Amino acid sequence: MQSSSRPRQILFLEHWLRAAAAADASQTPSPAAAAAPPSAAAILRSWADLRDPSADPPRRLSALLTLSRGRSALHVSDPQAKLLLSLLPSSSPDAFPLVLSLLYAYLRKSSRPSPPLLLSILSLSSSFPPSPHSILLLGALSASPALPASALSRCLDHLCSFLDSSLPAIFRDADLLPEFLAGIGYALSRLEDDARLEKILNFLFRIWSAEAGGLRPSLAHGLMVLRLFEWCTSGFLASRSWSRIESLCGEISASRSKSRGSFAPLLVLLAPAGVLRAFRSNRVEIDPRLRRSIEESIGFVAECTISRIGSDSGSNVSDDSHVLLQCIAIGLARCGSISFNASVLRCLCLSLLNEVFPLQYFFRMSLESVNDNAATCKAKEHLGSALFKEAGAVTGVFCNQYAAADEVSKAMVENHLWDYSQEVYSNLRLAAWVHRGKSDELLEDLEKIAEAAFLMVVVFAAEVSKHKLNSKSSHEFRPEVSSRILVAFSCMEYLRRVRLPEYTEAVRRAVLTLQENADSCVSFVESMPPYTELTKAQGSIILERMRYIWSQDEVQTSRILFYLRVLPTCISFVPTSLFGKRVAPTMFLYMQHPNEKVTRASHSIFVSFVSSGKDSDHDDRVVLKEQLVFYYMQRALEVYPRITPFEGLASGVAALVRHLPAGSPAIFYCIHSLAAKTSDLCRKAMSEDPTMWKNWEGNSGPPKKVQDLLLRLIYLVDIQVLPYLLKQLAEFIVQMPKDGQNALLDEMYFQVAESDDVTRKPVLVSWLQSLSFICSQKKKLAPGSEVGVIFKVRSFRNGSSIQRPPFLFRGNI
Repeated sequence: MQSSSRPRQILFLEHWLRAAAAADASQTPSPAAAAAPPSAAAILRSWADLRDPSADPPRRLSALLTLSRGRSALHVSDPQAKLLLSLLPSSSPDAFPLVLSLLYAYLRKSSRPSPPLLLSILSLSSSFPPSPHSILLLGALSASPALPASALSRCLDHLCSFLDSSLPAIFRDADLLPEFLAGIGYALSRLEDDARLEKILNFLFRIWSAEAGGLRPSLAHGLMVLRLFEWCTSGFLASRSWSRIESLCGEISASRSKSRGSFAPLLVLLAPAGVLRAFRSNRVEIDPRLRRSIEESIGFVAECTISRIGSDSGSNVSDDSHVLLQCIAIGLARCGSISFNASVLRCLCLSLLNEVFPLQYFFRMSLESVNDNAATCKAKEHLGSALFKEAGAVTGVFCNQYAAADEVSKAMVENHLWDYSQEVYSNLRLAAWVHRGKSDELLEDLEKIAEAAFLMVVVFAAEVSKHKLNSKSSHEFRPEVSSRILVAFSCMEYLRRVRLPEYTEAVRRAVLTLQENADSCVSFVESMPPYTELTKAQGSIILERMRYIWSQDEVQTSRILFYLRVLPTCISFVPTSLFGKRVAPTMFLYMQHPNEKVTRASHSIFVSFVSSGKDSDHDDRVVLKEQLVFYYMQRALEVYPRITPFEGLASGVAALVRHLPAGSPAIFYCIHSLAAKTSDLCRKAMSEDPTMWKNWEGNSGPPKKVQDLLLRLIYLVDIQVLPYLLKQLAEFIVQMPKDGQNALLDEMYFQVAESDDVTRKPVLVSWLQSLSFICSQKKKLAPGSEVGVIFKVRSFRNGSSIQRPPFLFRGNI
């Protein structure tokens, strides 16, 4: 089969048209097309059987079937064509179309067909029964350059006389449509008078005319029409027959005035699309007036389709409107962008959401169907369809229409896309929970469709961000769109498998806008699913019947992870009350999620909030920060080290120590919690490995990490908090066995010796000496006895020594 990029080289036009229909996965290839070609010996034997005058009709029929099956590779000579002509008068109804088929092969493959033989075929054509095979042969005869010019008019008249009476055969058997259309295509390639052109096009309209009881339109039919007119126009371009192109387009445009019953929108839509595709593939500039006429025809069908659908979102669309939406999408994908038309833009939008990516249909089918195999077959069929394969091109045309649209049209399709993203999230979340582990093949196919839908949303959102999130374009700048884009991306985050520059750019523009617009930031935060929705299966009867576990909901987790990653970039604009009500519960919930990426993001949110704002200007914010610290330490430490990453814990502790007011009770609680956790971890580690202190310096386990964090705080906490921190450290150390005390003291001696903090170093030296002395005492004190140690701490203001009350620590020494 020749490449579709050079349609004039097509040998058998009906094969090319049938291949277009077969590209739609809903079409099943005919058995004849799938049959193996006969061998050379079988072909020779078949010709011999036809020449044998004693051969009975069944034997001749078998020979004709063999030759017809090998028609693509068969060369019919002039003598063989004469033999076939001699068989026509005596052929049975079953043999007659086979003879015509072989004569058709002779006309299309012979480099120099005999003019007398062509005239003989024409003479016999008056006795042909009206059928698509007769039309195909007459069309090929009219297209043959060897046919004398004087006979062309008579040939076309014969063909036109067969058209009307051949329609019932097509209505009975739509598989013959490619032959019928190919015969008309051959005839159109030789037409020079408008009268016959109008007559032939009228017959074409009747094929899909509701008034004539015609065929129900389908995408496969549309693809054949598009290729037919692409082939015809390419021939006219090759011969520079500009007037014939104008006549063809003029007749199609005039058909818009036909009555509703005889109007065939599929033809009015895809015939112009085929013309445009021919100009595009042949790289020929089209006359602006001709282009305008063609685009008006496409726009007219789009307007009719929208009027049929009404003002809904496409959920109650009739079957014919579904087909038109599909044809508009694939027609424009094949012919390229056209001038902006509001109805075309909306049709493309509805087609993308309901035809190219009909996820709601598949989700509903997969959840309602008792037979998963039916849903799986439908999903696989769609993945192989011509429409799905053109998804990228359709999205490109849609974005080009959007770029040229007016503000009202832009807003309308934007709302459709954002709502669609949220519907995909809700349904995919449900489908993933129901089908995972039970119908994995079905879920995999659904996710493939959804992944392609994600790419479509990303490309569209990137286009929207160029127009409405560009601060340099003041007349189009719409900061509120930033939150809608980010919410849509959060809903589709589970489907993000690759790194896309369009995704990165759209997120960048949206985040920059959030950072400059408090209202948009608030809108984004308010869109976060509330805590009750995250932890309970609300709004779904199916989930409510199942045992729902929030941490195993991967679709929901991906969405929340998106929020957790974006929020730190605009945390200063989030009102304190909103953070406490909407963000904090989610942050603490996902702080104990088993996925480390999610847990790290939760700690980052805490760090960002504690680090945000100026304490003197946001008293209510400081109060909330202090309140959150108590629960933060509890949630983080109770699952450390099993879930909580040390880096997240360390960053959270460092942030609260640095940014909370000096002497805040929350800091004291943090130190107390860390010391208690360190003690617990060390006791547990010693029970498992009593010799752990021998390798303490090179240890990188959880107890060592938390102990290092405590030591790091010595140089971070305020001087008001330092005595309490040293007290907690002392209590921890004296509880350890002798090996542990020595290891810990050696480490602290080394750190203090290396320190260049001239303010704290004298205090730490004195404290270490006292602590070392206590640890060196061999005699143990009775339980409950206390040893007081007094430290002198130098004031940060004037350097004078001030006496602080003694702090006490208990220990069995």
